[in-house]
Amino acid sequence: MKVALGQFAAANDWQANAATAKDLIRRANAADCDLLVMPEGILARDIADPQIVLKAAQPLDGPFMQEMTAASAGSDLTITFCFHVPVTGENRVQNVQVVLRNGEILTTYRKLHLYDAFAVLESEHVMPGDRIPELVEVAGMKLGLMTCYDIRFPEMARHLALEGAEALILPAAWVRGPGKEHHWETLVTARALENTCYVIAVGECGPRNIGASMVVDPLGVTTHKAGDGPTMIVANIDPEEVVRARAVLPVLNNRRFGRSELAEMT
Repeated sequence: MKVALGQFAAANDWQANAATAKDLIRRANAADCDLLVMPEGILARDIADPQIVLKAAQPLDGPFMQEMTAASAGSDLTITFCFHVPVTGENRVQNVQVVLRNGEILTTYRKLHLYDAFAVLESEHVMPGDRIPELVEVAGMKLGLMTCYDIRFPEMARHLALEGAEALILPAAWVRGPGKEHHWETLVTARALENTCYVIAVGECGPRNIGASMVVDPLGVTTHKAGDGPTMIVANIDPEEVVRARAVLPVLNNRRFGRSELAEMT
């Protein structure tokens, strides 16, 4: 599977972000990629206005998504990113990851774990989802969907791996701060190594967020990593590497503590 990691800094104007996303789609198609992963929250970003997620939110059939689905039409390229969608009857939104292919939405995932940490309160404006998404198949590989802060919760990644995920896809907007890039690298690597799967993590860059998009292989080796500026990285993901890693490091088979086992031991 050939993957494009489209790292950029979201503007406070959705039309500008749509133009950036469409350019990345064009470039990923030109590179004959199977998958393009873009960051979290690409509809609009303004560090001076924490309520922008409410002001800028659009429905799944709104103008932003109309442009994205139109840009994806006529291509086998699978595209994923996150943006904020209004919740009917609520003064809150949901942080929704969408997966597109050939002009159609294949699936959506509403972020489960909200970033209420490091003096940030995502739940002030965002309502959490209530289900783990189904796997998505791209170029014969099974992919599990996660979003940003989800990476700090190993049980979610483990569930997706046990369901058959060979790679975890993680759009993110990882906020800068002391030690935060180390947290990012450590967590992305840990989720790959402990589940013997790829992790494809794409972060927003800019003044607020670190960028640092990366691909980690099933044995925890970082094979590709971006800096803190806009870029598109192309990586080849080999499902045979997952098979080899799980043969030499069969942690998924060796584990002792599933839900039923823990219940029996208490």
